[in-house]
Amino acid sequence: QVQFVESGGGLVQPGGSLRLSCTATGSIRDFLYTMGWYRQAPGKQRELVADITTVDSTSYADSVKGRFTISRDDVEKTLHLQMNRLKPEDTAVYYCNRKFLPFNNWGQGTQVIVSS
Repeated sequence: QVQFVESGGGLVQPGGSLRLSCTATGSIRDFLYTMGWYRQAPGKQRELVADITTVDSTSYADSVKGRFTISRDDVEKTLHLQMNRLKPEDTAVYYCNRKFLPFNNWGQGTQVIVSS
């Protein structure tokens, strides 16, 4: 069964940048879907912030549009999220998963803290 391992989070000042990565283990068949980056802030529900289809068509939540860029490498089964001009409200744990019918086994996520 596919598993996701997220990395790249950390503490960054407002206006800074981070690049998140997510590697999927298991069969490539489990990765060849529209994939997404999600985040969950303390006390809030998990939300989808960016997604990318198998033909590299992307979409973004309004809150991150113009600042975040999602990309994928199907050979490496890796998903990336380049985050620029970070804001305190971007503070959350970030996860990757399929956009439609997410797999039940979410990864541990990677913590992003935006603070001065």
